[in-house]
Amino acid sequence: MYRSRILLTLVVLAIVGAVALGAGVAVPSTGAQVGQVVHSLVGSASAAAQVAQVTPSPSTLAQAQVVVGAESALLEAVYAKVNPSVVQVINLARSTRFSSTQAMPNGEGSGFVWDTQGHIVTNDHVVRNADKIQVMFADGTTLDATLVGTDPDSDIAVIKVDPALVTLVPVEQGDMTQVKVGQRVAAIGNPFGFAGTMTQGIVSALGRSIPSVTGFSIPEAIQTDAAINPGNSGGPLLNLQGQVIGINDQIQSSSGSSSGIGFAIPINIAQRVVPALIKSGAYQHSYLGIEGGTYTKAWAQALGFPADAKGAYVLGVVADGPAAKAGLRAGTEDTEVLLGTNGFNQLAYLQRGGDLITAINGQSITKMDDLLSYLEEHTSPGDTVRLTVLRDGNQQQTITVTLGQRPSQASNQDRSQLP
Repeated sequence: MYRSRILLTLVVLAIVGAVALGAGVAVPSTGAQVGQVVHSLVGSASAAAQVAQVTPSPSTLAQAQVVVGAESALLEAVYAKVNPSVVQVINLARSTRFSSTQAMPNGEGSGFVWDTQGHIVTNDHVVRNADKIQVMFADGTTLDATLVGTDPDSDIAVIKVDPALVTLVPVEQGDMTQVKVGQRVAAIGNPFGFAGTMTQGIVSALGRSIPSVTGFSIPEAIQTDAAINPGNSGGPLLNLQGQVIGINDQIQSSSGSSSGIGFAIPINIAQRVVPALIKSGAYQHSYLGIEGGTYTKAWAQALGFPADAKGAYVLGVVADGPAAKAGLRAGTEDTEVLLGTNGFNQLAYLQRGGDLITAINGQSITKMDDLLSYLEEHTSPGDTVRLTVLRDGNQQQTITVTLGQRPSQASNQDRSQLP
């Protein structure tokens, strides 16, 4: 069945093009204790069930009920803490009817309060092409908002309301280093326009790369099975401490609604991008200018590198880009390894002769996503990086590259999984 990656902005009144997804209460001081109770009781109830094997004893059932109650209490506390910070973002476009111009709903998504100065974080695709933006808070207060800045490469935008007109409850930001696969998470947003909707699930995977509208990749995305639907875009993905760990952004679906595979932009990217948008209205990503893929053992014979080597293989180098100027090499001679088709539906084969990037500034690179993540997290345009590469088999070299500023749109040679 055909499946597609879908942005989550909810389109109001009509579907335009591809489907897009569109108070201050603190968690009680017992919130951490509730979490500990859940952990310990889940363990004891599971052990008891293994011993009983057939029919749980009354005490086991009682423990299970305590677990369910504790989890419910924890989710209730998360909702009470965060829902006042979550807003509905309405994209309005000018429409001329009967000789009069009106602002008509063009789409809607979600967002969350970043600070007490009135800044609200959402997705770029939620507010793109808006002639007017409105924000509705959990208590029903509706205010006009202005666009402060937007970064299509990371699909993050910042809008602003007048802080004197509403009580602002900023979110608490989480720590991505503490996020693990299997952890429970919750999403709050406005799916299909139903404001203040909470869903829950787990972190399904980490380190995913998802495409942005510019053609470049957004690295380190969080995959979750928490239900995310049109209208959830820009809303927070939360841990059970009520901290934001991601910005809900896309789903993988063949129907246009949740299929259990959703993606959120990680909070560590937002922590770099949002302050820059507030300060200057834009964010500049560093740019290497290559096309690459993760090296695998299946490529060893064709490329002549050791089978146990790891790294990002350079498939293409953008002409006059930073990598090209530094002398980084791409493959030039076709092998028999088929990679797929190119943009002209022609067969594309793996080409030998390229460099294998094994480290950047001394940090090992085991896959292409490692290179993407390092550039996003640790570098800025103008920085100089040292790339350790294998060339012509086992020949190791260090290539120094001065990073450039990412162009506004990826070229045909430099898109999707590319830094």
